[in-house]
Amino acid sequence: MSISQIIDGKRVIVKKPELLAPAGNLEKLKVAVHYGADAVFIGGQEYGLRSNADNFTLEEMAEGVQFAKRYGAKIYVTTNIYAHNENIPGLEEYLRGLERVGVHGIIVADPLIIETARRVAPKLEVHLSTQQSLTNWKAVQFWKEEGLERVVLARETSAEEIREIKEKVDIEIETFIHGAMCIAYSGRCVLSNHMTARDSNRGGCCQSCRWDYDLYKLEGDQALALFDETDDPFAMSPKDLNLIQSIPKMIELGIDSLKIEGRMKSIHYVATVVSVYRKVIDAYCADPDNFVIRKEWLDELDKCANRDTAPAFFEGVPGYKEQMFGVHSKKTTYDFVGLVLDYDKQTGIVTLQQRNFFKPGDEVEFFGPEIENFTQVIEKIWDEEGNELDAARHPLQIVRFKVDREVFPYNMMRKGH
Repeated sequence: MSISQIIDGKRVIVKKPELLAPAGNLEKLKVAVHYGADAVFIGGQEYGLRSNADNFTLEEMAEGVQFAKRYGAKIYVTTNIYAHNENIPGLEEYLRGLERVGVHGIIVADPLIIETARRVAPKLEVHLSTQQSLTNWKAVQFWKEEGLERVVLARETSAEEIREIKEKVDIEIETFIHGAMCIAYSGRCVLSNHMTARDSNRGGCCQSCRWDYDLYKLEGDQALALFDETDDPFAMSPKDLNLIQSIPKMIELGIDSLKIEGRMKSIHYVATVVSVYRKVIDAYCADPDNFVIRKEWLDELDKCANRDTAPAFFEGVPGYKEQMFGVHSKKTTYDFVGLVLDYDKQTGIVTLQQRNFFKPGDEVEFFGPEIENFTQVIEKIWDEEGNELDAARHPLQIVRFKVDREVFPYNMMRKGH
């Protein structure tokens, strides 16, 4: 299939990539779909690699699948642990359950789970996890011959390597475009096991690479400090991935699915990142030859970034500037302070669920897929009973106040600091 066609005298992208978003719970799933994700990947309560995410029961998965269907979106489930013997009992029953609730596919690293899924739940698409660290076309060909529909490439794969893979193997390719990077080949780090007895390959990574470390040199029995007390603590974490500038190139390469990382992240993160990439993909596909990255898209991504970002391996092998040494991060410039529940057109009053402290006199910003971002100063705030408040200070408190423009359920309110 060609990537583009000439329609009404201009080039248009006809092979639009899937935008794939993370969701650690049902609320995040609904936000991701509402803000423009074509598909969402989630974890069940077993066999996945984010044991600290809230994760989904089969009943919650069924609800998520039904919600996604209303928007034409798909749900994939991560079953990407490397299984030990103790993980085998219950696997068949679990995979049958995923098929029964209507999950579209599973993301898998272990051949045991692949073979079991093929046998007991044949309606599930099987996508190879990035845990397999695929970086060459011969390995991709192997997994195609094993009957897989899609492979998720290693984060360490460059644009030129992806081009060759797409030319030589007819299989769906999924790549990461945004989110955390692993200091090792994804998931294959044993620092977490060594330091906390939590296994990175079975869902327990404690992100040891983001800790502070003091650097020493051993000379005989002596540990000599290679730092002094005024130095920033040495850290070895990579900067987070951000490929917004590379989306046009990724679309032209014919990559099938563009994946955002972050099942542990907030609904504010999911909403912001999904909405920005949705706009970029749609704008480029509609008119690729006149496409320009808009500064407001880059600024928007910064509003939910709590670490510095870099393009990582896609644009070439990263150097020291793509790593984080010493200073850890830039803090988020905005706090997520409220989720819109309802809006009264007659009175201009919004009903909002509080997610962080705010008060009259604060300047806030509203954003969402149905509206252009706008800012305003909050005047009076009332609770559900109509009592005037000096602040919205209680978590999940329902409050009301006047807004300058129409807003919609699932729109969000944030505040700079």
